[in-house]
This record gives sequence, structure tokens and C-alpha cells, in this order.
Amino acid sequence: MELHVRRWTGGARTALLVHGLFSDGASWHRLGPSLAERGYTVLAPDLRGHGRSPRGRYSPTDWALDLIDTVGDTRIDLAVGHSLGGLALAVAAHAIRPGSAVYLDPAWRMSAEQDKRSRVEWSSWLEWTEPAQLRARLGESWPEDDLALRWDSMWRTDPAAIPGLAAGAGYDHSPEPAPWPALVLGADGSEYITEAHAQELRARGVTVETVAGSGHSWFRENFAGFLRRLDRWLAPAGARRPREGDS
Repeated sequence: MELHVRRWTGGARTALLVHGLFSDGASWHRLGPSLAERGYTVLAPDLRGHGRSPRGRYSPTDWALDLIDTVGDTRIDLAVGHSLGGLALAVAAHAIRPGSAVYLDPAWRMSAEQDKRSRVEWSSWLEWTEPAQLRARLGESWPEDDLALRWDSMWRTDPAAIPGLAAGAGYDHSPEPAPWPALVLGADGSEYITEAHAQELRARGVTVETVAGSGHSWFRENFAGFLRRLDRWLAPAGARRPREGDS
């Protein structure tokens, strides 16, 4: 399934930005233009069941296959995925083969208990009637424009996407070692990137950092701080290494 894609035109390099549950490509309204200024043409798809993209069957595999269909043979120099987007991106990465990948508190692993609890919680959000309820859940660090975008995108999300992600049995889609560099930025006290999980990921060659004081959406809560960290990752002297087959 090909997805609806927002674009910011920059240079010859290409960045792929993949949003989380209840969001859409507009969640990257700061990062998209910033990467374009840094020489990237930016693709920000709406995942299946979100924004302007089609509806259908939902599962991590379906979301990943959609990314593969949408990217096609485009070379992706940088891929960024948040939460559900980080999950879909990791499952798709073997086909997309990004030059480097950045995962923002990715939902790679949930126990059956977490899975069931999340399904109930996320479904309850769709009973809200005013943005103040979303503000109370997300906290004061979210800028007003991000809060408004999230409120709007939540109502454009197919509710069936919730059991597609949280089916009740738990899952583990943590990535295996790959030839491209990967950075994970976990929330402070993340329910997804626990210290034990972080140690497993580091053993697979993934750079894992916990962002002190951050919530699940650091790129929205403190965009300037996030962009500084991303710039260090993208710097020529950073941790990147050539992909297998590159000259």
C-alpha cells in the first residue's frame, strides 16, 4: 500500500520520518524543514490508518510493508522513527537499508501485560471531548501547536489501529545487528527501552541513550535539544560507517 506523503524539498540526500500512533506526517513540522535546510529532501508518510493514508488491516508487518512500498527504490540516507513509527521502521529496515537510523523511544517490545494495559489506555483517549484532557496526559512541555496537531490527528486515526498494535499477546520486534549505524533515544523511565533492553541493544551494536527528564516525545517537548543531538549524530565525524556494498 502506498501512503500519503508530506515532503520538504532540500538537497540530494533523502530523509524518511515515521510518526507514532495517533499522529501523522504533520508531527514533523519542525524537523522536516530543519532537515531540508541541512540538505535533505524529506519524506514524512502518514502510516496506514492515520492521516490521509488508506485504511486496512493493521499489524507491525503491514505498517512496515507500506513503508517499503512507499519508499520503493529511493535511497534513504537518514531514517527517523518515533514510537510506533520506530517499530515499523525497524521491521522495514532490512529492505529500506537506511544510511543511518534514529529511533525515538521506539515501541519495539511489549509484554502481554503492557500490551493489554496499553490497549485499554489508548482506547480511553478516544472518549475525550476537549484538548485539555490531552494536555493533562501529555504535560506542559508540549508546545501549543504540537498539542493542536496531535488533537487533530488523533481523530483522523482509525480506532482499529489500536488492536493492530496492541493485540493482547505482547511482542518483540527488536532489531538484529545491521550494517548501518543506529541511535536510540529513550525517554526517562521509558516503558519500552528499559535498562535491560538497552543493554541487549548495545550488545547488537546500537547506540542507546536515555534523555534525562524527557517524556515519550522528546522531539516535541524540547525540539532545540533534540535537534542539537541529531546534528551531532549526523556530523561527518560521528558514529556513522559505510553500509555494506557502499564504496
